Amino acid sequence: MSRRPLTRSPRLSALAAAVLGALLLAPLGAAGQAVTAPATEQPKPAAPGGAPAKPPQGSGAEGKATGAKPADAKAGEAKPAEAKPAEAKPAEAKPAPPKPEVPEALKKVRAKLDAAKADLTQREKELGRQDLTPVDLARIRDGIGPVADEIRTIIGRLDAPLESARERLTQLGPKPKDTEESPEVAQERLEREASVVRLDETQRLARSLLVQSDQIVDRVSNRRRESFTRGLFERSQALVTPSLWSKVAADMPRDLRALQSALSDIVLLFNRNGTLANLLLLGLAFGVSAALYFGRRNIAPRLGRRDASKVDPSRRQKLLGAWRVILLGTVPAVLGSYAIYYALDATDLLPSRLLPVAGAIVSGLAFIAFVEALCDALLSPDKPAWRPAPVSDAAASRVTRLAVGIATVITVVKSIEALNSGISAALPISIATRGIGALAMVLILAIGLHRFADREEEEEACLGPYVPTRTTTGIGGPARLFGWVAVVVIAVADVVGYVAFSAFLIDQLVWTTSLLVLLYLMVQSADAFIGGSLSGETRIATTLQANTGLRKRSLNQIAVLATGAARVFLFLVVALLVLAPWGLDSTDIFSSVRTAFFGFKVGDVTISLSTIVLGIGILVLGVIITRAIQRWLEHTYLPATDLDAGLRNSISTVSGYCGFLLALALAFSYLGLSLEKLTIVAGALSVGIGFGLQSIVNNFVSGLLLLWERPIRVGDQVLIGDSEGIVKRISVRSTEIQTFDRSAVIVPNSNLISGVVKNRVRGDRTGRVSITVGVLRNQDPVLAAELIAGCASAHPDVLKEPAPRVVFRKIGDTYLDFELIAMIVDVGLSLKVQTDLNFAVFRTLSEAGLIPPMGPGASIVTVQGLDGMQDALGEIAGKFGRAPPDRRDAPAVEDARPAPETPEEPEPMRSVAPRDLGRRSAGG
Repeated sequence: MSRRPLTRSPRLSALAAAVLGALLLAPLGAAGQAVTAPATEQPKPAAPGGAPAKPPQGSGAEGKATGAKPADAKAGEAKPAEAKPAEAKPAEAKPAPPKPEVPEALKKVRAKLDAAKADLTQREKELGRQDLTPVDLARIRDGIGPVADEIRTIIGRLDAPLESARERLTQLGPKPKDTEESPEVAQERLEREASVVRLDETQRLARSLLVQSDQIVDRVSNRRRESFTRGLFERSQALVTPSLWSKVAADMPRDLRALQSALSDIVLLFNRNGTLANLLLLGLAFGVSAALYFGRRNIAPRLGRRDASKVDPSRRQKLLGAWRVILLGTVPAVLGSYAIYYALDATDLLPSRLLPVAGAIVSGLAFIAFVEALCDALLSPDKPAWRPAPVSDAAASRVTRLAVGIATVITVVKSIEALNSGISAALPISIATRGIGALAMVLILAIGLHRFADREEEEEACLGPYVPTRTTTGIGGPARLFGWVAVVVIAVADVVGYVAFSAFLIDQLVWTTSLLVLLYLMVQSADAFIGGSLSGETRIATTLQANTGLRKRSLNQIAVLATGAARVFLFLVVALLVLAPWGLDSTDIFSSVRTAFFGFKVGDVTISLSTIVLGIGILVLGVIITRAIQRWLEHTYLPATDLDAGLRNSISTVSGYCGFLLALALAFSYLGLSLEKLTIVAGALSVGIGFGLQSIVNNFVSGLLLLWERPIRVGDQVLIGDSEGIVKRISVRSTEIQTFDRSAVIVPNSNLISGVVKNRVRGDRTGRVSITVGVLRNQDPVLAAELIAGCASAHPDVLKEPAPRVVFRKIGDTYLDFELIAMIVDVGLSLKVQTDLNFAVFRTLSEAGLIPPMGPGASIVTVQGLDGMQDALGEIAGKFGRAPPDRRDAPAVEDARPAPETPEEPEPMRSVAPRDLGRRSAGG
């Protein structure tokens, strides 16, 4: 397409020329602005439509002749402005750093968090509705669990990358203030900061979503509890109100017509669906059910293998028989009831609205069978020898009848309630049915409790004063009192109009009683099969001792711990099952346990049982490894070196301390306790020392040393100063020692560390006994030593290695002194062994003639040269009214030893001074 020449539009050409001239002359008119103008700025087009501009006047001919472009003219005009090229160049702006890209893994995490947030928001909106049923609340809560678990997983996975990103950012150091960083370092800092920010934001978002999920769960739990409480304590018309029974009478014809309609529907369905196959299936189901129930009543007791002729079965046999009776009495009944229900459901021979009625009937029959089996297993009325529970025969029979009667009443009431619901009975009739059923239950329970009391009073009146025995004659006092309280509460609530509450109490009473009976059997079974198998001389215990090297005492401890753990688990499970119908969901328990185990915050401190347990495990493992290394150094490596014993002991001790401190540091670091936090304790101790608590701190540190080094242990026999006794307790401040006269001596720990303490059982409990024996000089010392040593060797508490030895101490003028030294197995038996050895040595040496017997036949040695003293003593005795002794009755010295004192008391004598005695003996 040809373009129009510019000369044909003079107005447009003139306008374009004026605009272009103004643009070209503007820089020349403002030199300062021309210098600073950016070179990259392009002139705006002179004419719309993209038409080229006309050159200025005076040069139009040249432009046309030479064909020069307007741009050339612009360039020629701008040359004077290029005189200062350095000033004319504009300042280049720094390019903006590229924005770091988000990793794909983090994008996926954010997408999951966004989906979780949308899910939680939707559930929170649903929770705002007021017409939610318990089923809707359960659905909302069940859907939150997986979302919360996924959020927790994301939080756990982000911990390590976030910590790593922060550490990488820390390695760059702070950003310098005075100098500029290199572009590479600035770019690296920017990327690392962005990574930390992204990870931190993602984790904070996840934590906020986790808090939102917990809040929704709490709201759901509160709504469920409110709904449960509102339905439980909803009051209806009281049973004693005449208006209730008038409404029942008015609604009775309509409900009878509804019942007739239901029967008509059954007949119609039988005519429609009563094919041969359906009838055969239903008949087969009823036949199988009847066979199972018949086998449960007649064949199962024989399969239980509880022989009535066996008088004294073991505890395990009783418990095994009880569990067999429970299984053989319950499982066939449950299978038979399920067979009938399945056949009715599969053949469509029963209207769907009446199918719950059939379910209630067959479930009630199975429940009655379970109660019978449970009573037969626990109480065994027909076979008392196989009874696990300590009750009498009469009590077993009465409890069995009472339990079966209550189960029957409950089955009838539940079946009628299901029928009322199936025919859509009127509310007054439903209330009356439940109320009458509760009153019947209360009446049976009250009659049973009253018969227990009457029977016990009759037995006491017939047999005389009540003598308590191991087996009870009925329900105990607390249980009977609880039963009467339940009877009163249920009856009052039923009569005044709280029918739902009374029915709920009846259900819980039966449910709780059944669980407690099963708990009793399970606890007894745990004690018998877990504790009994690991302790004693059982095959399992013997096998474990032979294969693992465990001692019998260690197996007993393991048995006690295992039995205790089983009991705790069983009690927790039963408690959860008991509380479940009261609106407590298992999710509440599990969430609380999980929160306590994995951590909960108290202020700014996070307490986690799992962290504490693992920290203790790290410490114990570190101590075990340290002890192993220390034993290896003591017994293997250091004895092979040329180091002396003292240096070897020092190396072993220091290695033990270093290993313990390292294990302690690892445990503290895992718990999140840094050394800065531990300085608070050190500061408190220093302040205490500064205020004069040096002795307390000294005793405290000494107590820690005692507990760690254990130079003195509980049960050691120690001698501290003038106090000797047994160590009873070691605390961080003092140690309690019980002396042999049953006195308690409290010794500060600093005295035990800095003082001298004699520990008689430090290494072991062996002790030393020493006795001194004198033998006549004219006897054979070798024979005497052999006889004395033989007495010690024959004692059972004297060690054979080292053997007892006899030391020849002294050769006297009359006697040969020997010392018997013997090592005994226990220092606590030192006095007993010393007494036994004295008796044995005396008897042996007397029989051998090395110690002459005392008495008339003993050898008498007469001392000569004492006539003057004898006369003087006789004269003195005569003055006091005594006859002088005959010289023939001179005092004799037996074996050069003083004669034993006579047991009779001498007559009272007047005291005489020594100078008077001398004067009288001289005749004055």
